[in-house]
Amino acid sequence: MQEILKYLKDRGEQLDTDIATATGISLESVRRHVSALSARGEVMTCQSTRFNNGRKIEGVLCRIAGYVPPAAPGRKSKAQKALAQARSATMGDPS
Repeated sequence: MQEILKYLKDRGEQLDTDIATATGISLESVRRHVSALSARGEVMTCQSTRFNNGRKIEGVLCRIAGYVPPAAPGRKSKAQKALAQARSATMGDPS
């Protein structure tokens, strides 16, 4: 189970099939472990249906409960820029 938690922390939200492939654990075992982790409140899960080139893929989407990954480096969004400008205007900052 620790391997699944580590994988989710490193990779973020993943399908159970992706976890099984990457960790080398059988899909049945991954689903059993994820179910146990979900019952303990360590992992959040939901049923997911995706379509890849017209092929239906159903699985369980998993992520660490309460974990928010750090923001990616790069340019700020327009919303973040507007918020920063609004804060500086209310604080009396001349910039």
